[in-house]
Amino acid sequence: MLNTWRSVALGMMFCLSGSLLLAQSENITLRPKNNSPLSRFGLGDILDQYLAGVAGMGGLSAAYNEPFHVNLLNPASLPYLQSTAFEVGMYGKYAALRSGDNSDDIWSGNLSYFVLGFPLKNPVNRALDRQTSPWDFGMSLSLTPYSLVGYDIETQQIDEGGFEVATNYLKGNGGTYRLSWGNGVKYKGFSAGITAAYLFGKLTNSRRVGFDSLLFSYNTEFLDEFSVNGFQFQFGAQYMIQLKHTNDKGQRENSGKRLTFGIYGNPTTAFNTNSSRYFNRYLSEAIRDTILYEAGVKSEGQLPMSYTAGVMYEAGGKLRIGAEYGQTKWANYENGAKPEQMSDTYRAAAGLEWIPDPNSYNQYFNRVRYQLGGFYETDPRSINNEQVKKYGVTFGLGFPIIMPRQQISFVNTAFELGKFGVDADTLSETYVKLTVGFTLNDNSWFFKRKFN
Repeated sequence: MLNTWRSVALGMMFCLSGSLLLAQSENITLRPKNNSPLSRFGLGDILDQYLAGVAGMGGLSAAYNEPFHVNLLNPASLPYLQSTAFEVGMYGKYAALRSGDNSDDIWSGNLSYFVLGFPLKNPVNRALDRQTSPWDFGMSLSLTPYSLVGYDIETQQIDEGGFEVATNYLKGNGGTYRLSWGNGVKYKGFSAGITAAYLFGKLTNSRRVGFDSLLFSYNTEFLDEFSVNGFQFQFGAQYMIQLKHTNDKGQRENSGKRLTFGIYGNPTTAFNTNSSRYFNRYLSEAIRDTILYEAGVKSEGQLPMSYTAGVMYEAGGKLRIGAEYGQTKWANYENGAKPEQMSDTYRAAAGLEWIPDPNSYNQYFNRVRYQLGGFYETDPRSINNEQVKKYGVTFGLGFPIIMPRQQISFVNTAFELGKFGVDADTLSETYVKLTVGFTLNDNSWFFKRKFN
């Protein structure tokens, strides 16, 4: 219902074609889908880019590759795909926000990603033609949210006598998105890849100051909104070592165990902004004074470089254990439309996946993927000179589903229990997040049918 009324209100204001009127009413009509106070800074809350298939393992991605799931973060994993995979994900989140004696319970959720990945050489064709090659290729297309802005805050200014002087109403919404195209190539145990992404979106921040306790006093409102667009490039590499053992005949052969090392990252990325600002004061709707109005102001900025490196051990298609560590140089972040100071960040994660019996026919839950993981990371934003931190534990379940023509697909679920912020007296958030992803696999793409 709130979204319906919001659409109606925005539609009516647009029909009036008055940009000043739109700015004057923006603070009232904004309906954020989330309430994350720190999303007011930078490009908002930077969202996780990994898919539901690894979310239960703490989001491990550097050394992860899989024949039925796309690894969106490391394009070097794409050549390991053995089937076309279409993946769509969504999430729901409950957060308990605390700041001193104040608290707020927040429910939120949205679509997380649309991803299509496929091998450029159909494995069925190669098997039927009895072809072997040390080369493999893979490709992916995806649309994912990159950052999210959403907050609705009300604060009071108190004078020395304990009387309320003014009320600040802070609201914001919007976000950015990434449209990505990834390619990977593998030769024997080494693979490398590159992802080209287009970043775009719009962010709106509004602040209204009301002096409700004073008669005949002016209220003020400041509206700041800017759009973002630019290209990003991400590079990745993986190296897999097949572990061997000695058989009964004294010969060295593959043991079914392997060790994979992986790394991915991106260089410093430039982006463009187009911003508008409006600042006014008013006594009533009929008495308004425009202090500042700017539109179409173009500027530039840059996103920081980052890297993540990790290792993963696999045994017989039943067990995966991995860990990774990454850094992002957010101190180099720049935004001419909204200058801010950020801090460098790091993220450490570990996780495992266990499948009791991947080939079980009569025990379904022996084929289910059981995942467990944890992570600890810092945030580029700070409160009272204390850098924000985030940590949590994850666990997930991957349910295989047999589709027509005996093709396998998956429903992946992941739960995340974590904490975000600083101390409870300043600002902290305890949250529970559920991610659900659907993976549809089909190995008939690029299949060459032959007729005798």
